[in-house]
Formats: sequence, C-alpha cells, structure tokens
Amino acid sequence: MSRRTGLARWLHHLWVGPLHVRAAFPPDAMRRIEAAIGEGERRHTAELRFCVESSLDTAQLWRGLSARARALEVFGQFGVWDTEHDNGVLVYLLWADRAVEIVADRGATRSVDPAVWARACEQLARGCRDGTQLDGALACIATLTEALAAPYPADGRDNPDELPNAPLVL
Repeated sequence: MSRRTGLARWLHHLWVGPLHVRAAFPPDAMRRIEAAIGEGERRHTAELRFCVESSLDTAQLWRGLSARARALEVFGQFGVWDTEHDNGVLVYLLWADRAVEIVADRGATRSVDPAVWARACEQLARGCRDGTQLDGALACIATLTEALAAPYPADGRDNPDELPNAPLVL
C-alpha cells in the first residue's frame, strides 16, 4: 500500500489514470482473471467480483476517502451484497495507492476465517509491489476459491452466476 499522504497523494491520484490500469492489466490479463473467477465459481456457490480502480477523483480525495471506504461504496453500488446466500465477495484494488481491500457479505464473513481475507489481500498487494500483479490476482482468487468452497460447495447444486465474472474497471 502506498504511504503517500496529503499533497503527494493528491498529485499521484491526479496523474494515475485508466491507461495505467490497462498497462498493468492488459486485456489478456483481464481474461485470465475472469476465467479464474469462473473456474472458482464452478467449485462454490459464492460470488466473486474483482475490481480495479485507477484513482480517486478530487471530491473523493477532498473527503479523505480511504481505499476501504471506497471498496464499501463499490460493494454496494455494484450489488455484490445482493446474492441469494449473502455470500458475495468483492476484491477491490485502488491502483494509485496499490491498496487492496476485500469486502464480503455477511454469509461469507461468518464462514471464512479473517486470516484468509488478510492472506488474499497480501497476495495481491505483494504482486502489485513486485510488478507481478496478474500472478498476485490469480493467487488471491485461488485463495478465496479454496476458502469459499468449504462452506459453499457447488456439489452439483443449481449454481446460477449471479454476478458478472469479468473484472470491473473504474
């Protein structure tokens, strides 16, 4: 996670934009993330969304919005909470800060050890720090898949795809 604060954070967020995200996550990387989510969701009935946001806008920066607060907004805005079994999970990456947050609905929160969320966040954050963001994203998704398959096994049940698997880019 970035340690920039104040004016340095503002300037960095004004400089980082969608082209930076496309360079970090080109179309092939996004397809691989989408495929990993789809493969994982065949093993469990939970729903996973992966979101990358390039930067915060000036109004968000003025309010001092944290990556966690923004992740909560995105969780609500894109209906990750609106799943049949209350087991939607958002992986949110604020690229300008290299900040990773996982927001899980109440069913998933009750069913998964908090250490798993922290480990998955660290895998993605480490990949971003090391320039291996795709590997970090895939490791994060694999960790979440394993954790969600135990309490929410697909077991041949009706398993509708309630949320899109394609990564969300803001």
